[in-house]
Amino acid sequence: MLIREISDPRLKLIYITDVKVDKELAFADVYVSAVEGVSRSKDVLAGLESASGFIKRTLASRIELRVFPRLRFHWDMTPENADHIEKILAELRNNK
Repeated sequence: MLIREISDPRLKLIYITDVKVDKELAFADVYVSAVEGVSRSKDVLAGLESASGFIKRTLASRIELRVFPRLRFHWDMTPENADHIEKILAELRNNK
């Protein structure tokens, strides 16, 4: 849906890393990241907030739930942290 149905350029080359929904279905915390990293976080999160109504309506029409949760978007640093750790490990291997 993010690729085909939303034309906001701020949302290009992003990916969803995790979604956590609370037991009452009140909130869905959506964790996102981008290929370029944290430098795009503000633009990406602003784009998602701007499109949140459209995303919620579209998902609600495709997923049968008695109530659809409010979407909250968060930047996920996990991919960048993993990349940093991988670089450190590569340096350690090269220094042997």
